[in-house]
Order: sequence, then C-alpha cells, then structure tokens
Amino acid sequence: MSRTASVERKTFETDIAVSIDLDGKGTSEIDTGIGFFDHMLQGFAKHGFFDLTCRVKGDLQVDGHHTVEDAGIVLGQAIAQAVGDKKGIRRFGYFILPMDDALALCAVDLCGRPYLNFECSFPVERVGELETELVREFFYALSYSAGMNLHIKMLSGINAHHMIEAMFKAFAKALDQAVSFDPRISDVLSTKGSL
Repeated sequence: MSRTASVERKTFETDIAVSIDLDGKGTSEIDTGIGFFDHMLQGFAKHGFFDLTCRVKGDLQVDGHHTVEDAGIVLGQAIAQAVGDKKGIRRFGYFILPMDDALALCAVDLCGRPYLNFECSFPVERVGELETELVREFFYALSYSAGMNLHIKMLSGINAHHMIEAMFKAFAKALDQAVSFDPRISDVLSTKGSL
C-alpha cells in the first residue's frame, strides 16, 4: 500500500508543491527561499524517514510569513492525504529530543481534530533568514490542515538554532511513530470506529 501524496496550492502570495512518502528513506528536495527553513524541513524528512519534496515560491520581498505559513498548510494537507483512512496505525506518537542545550518534547494525535499547544520563547528574533515567531505559525498551520493534535514544548534551551532544530526533529520522530502500523490494530484506534 502506497502512502504518498502530492499537493499543490497557488495564491497571489505563494506557489507551493509538496510531495511526501510516509514510508520513505528520509530523502528530500527542499527549496523554500529561506535557507534555515529548508534545513529544518530536510531534518524533518531525514529523522522521520519521510521522502519529501517541497518547492515554494513566496513573496519574500514582503517577509517570510506567507512562505512559512502556507508551506505548513500544504504539508499538513499532504500528510493527511498520505495517512488515508488511518486503519492499522498507532495514531499517537511522542518524542523527547535533546540537541545540545535544547530539549524538546513533541506529542501527536492523528485524531482528525486540529489543535496546537506550543510552549516556547525564543531568545532571538531570527535564525538566519527565518523569523523565530514563524515557527509557531508553521506548526499551527500544519496541525490545522492535517487535523492533528500537536503539542510542542521546549523543556530547556539557550540557543535558538538548537531549539528550533530539536522541535522539527522531535516532531518528525513523533509523527513517524504515529503513522507506523501496529499488527494488533485491525481497524482504527478509536472507540468511535473512525478518525
């Protein structure tokens, strides 16, 4: 069974194409126009074992907001499509990931209900060309378009680069766990019978 999806979205602000394979090897081709954001999405693919292509042409002459937020929307849609009916998957995933001074917690529930709980204060306003306040905007957009509960909490951290990278990698590991199959689950993991 192929768990892949390709989604395109074009507005006056952004032109985005995303493809994902949930059962990949962690390869990626990323070009968003924001170098540090590219690096984060590459890390997400590598550590989640997702094959990911993400190409974004955004109005960076304005700022990075539309590029980052809309990338979250399209990636979330692609994840939701690739997961499909959710039969046999674990549904829940969680990970605590250390990266030097940073320690990030991420928990995911692929329940079909969008919600984001994001607890982090960054010590600087940007890392490279990425405004740090856009990290929350990305995860908010992704969680809502994917229909997932997503909790991200920075347990400790000093360096913003490490903090953000730990978040993206923790999310990758938690999502990989949530979309993985459990042979004990024959239908969907819900008393309601559907997710």
